[in-house]
Amino acid sequence: MSRHVELVASLRQAGRRLTPQRESVLAVIVESESHLTAEEILARVRRRYPYLNKSAVYRSLDLLTELGLVTQTDLGHGHVEYELHRHPHHHHLICRHCKHVQQIDHAVFAALGKKLETTFGFKADLDHFAIFGTCKKCQPRAAKTFQRRAR
Repeated sequence: MSRHVELVASLRQAGRRLTPQRESVLAVIVESESHLTAEEILARVRRRYPYLNKSAVYRSLDLLTELGLVTQTDLGHGHVEYELHRHPHHHHLICRHCKHVQQIDHAVFAALGKKLETTFGFKADLDHFAIFGTCKKCQPRAAKTFQRRAR
């Protein structure tokens, strides 16, 4: 069974109708190999469904996110980006200097999730997020910049 068919079935199991708008938004996200903004999704959907309005895309994205079929992340570009919820979960390390984005496996955060739950009684949603910092390549340059500013 294709991923698209599985997601459509999940949508119906959640008691939601498969409108042409939702199907089009879902198809664009399934076909994408990367994160997309709502504007990019709208542009791609309009190739197939030219009269779709922006609010329908946002409503579809909200529903797909709420149902856990799509994840949204702020990757530091000034807007939220969407992608298909994939298993296993993954996260992003983003360099503030060169803007390189590196995916990391969810297993790295398993101990953190357990610690938050046992210590604080807090069950964290560690499904998909971004951590900003400085990559290994940029650290020497960032240290020099910091030293100059400190003078």
